[in-house]
Amino acid sequence: MSSLNQSHSSHGILLLDKPSGISSNQALCLAKRFLGIKKAGHTGSLDPLASGMLPLCFGEATKFARFLLEADKCYRVVAKLGEQTKTGDSEGEVIQTRPVPVLTYTYIESMIADFRGEIDQIPSMYSALKYKGQPLYKLARAGQEVERPSRRINIFKLELESFEQSEEQSTLSLVVECSKGTYIRTLVEDIGKAMGCGAHVIALRREWVGSFKDNSMIALNAIEEAGLEARQYILPIETALATYPEIILPEAMAFYLRNGQAVRVGQRSEGWISLKNHLGEFMGVGEYLEDGRVAPRRLLQVATT
Repeated sequence: MSSLNQSHSSHGILLLDKPSGISSNQALCLAKRFLGIKKAGHTGSLDPLASGMLPLCFGEATKFARFLLEADKCYRVVAKLGEQTKTGDSEGEVIQTRPVPVLTYTYIESMIADFRGEIDQIPSMYSALKYKGQPLYKLARAGQEVERPSRRINIFKLELESFEQSEEQSTLSLVVECSKGTYIRTLVEDIGKAMGCGAHVIALRREWVGSFKDNSMIALNAIEEAGLEARQYILPIETALATYPEIILPEAMAFYLRNGQAVRVGQRSEGWISLKNHLGEFMGVGEYLEDGRVAPRRLLQVATT
């Protein structure tokens, strides 16, 4: 894995391999303590049941967490058929049991085909989304249910890896590549509903986030053992923006941008753009304006080279 020099290692992104059994916030707090870094945030919660990639942003990198929150993600999930639970996973109480149809690859493929591409999904009550300032999961635990508007998501890939059927249980193993805002528990529940038997998640692992597809993750116990030395695994901030276009600015333009002024870069486009100075050093993120200029939106306040 790439690393920063020790002098810069309190600003960047660490790809944590979150263990199952703890919340994302608990994992973040432990990593902060082990690394001795106070300013940090994670980039999208993983359920306590889930394991896998949880990018942690430290120092100035917290300014760019939204770009990982909005990134595409990949999961491996194991679904148990025939049981519906309160929470959509194995941590919740079973509320309904139904017989499972005879499983074949052709049958399962016909059931999951409709969930590929752009679909509308109603988030679970057991999610961190907020209703009038309260997380939905807190309302759900209090026995309340509120109406949740559906959200348009994109399932780029939904692949059946394997399935098992026995007298004890029937399971599906799926690979899901999806857009931001996708709830895997809800996807599994909806597939179970389409099959007429119900389903819930019994295992979930996030494989990658955004551009971090070929990067190694570091386990929480490895960070604890290494202590401050684990800072060497913190990646440069700009790695979070690898999928965005970038521009290298002349010295004068970089000066104006640092002082909050929009600059004309000689090329028209739209959306976000990664900014580097004439030395190739990452400065931050800008956004194209309607007139073609680039305005600064998120800039580093410390040197990273």
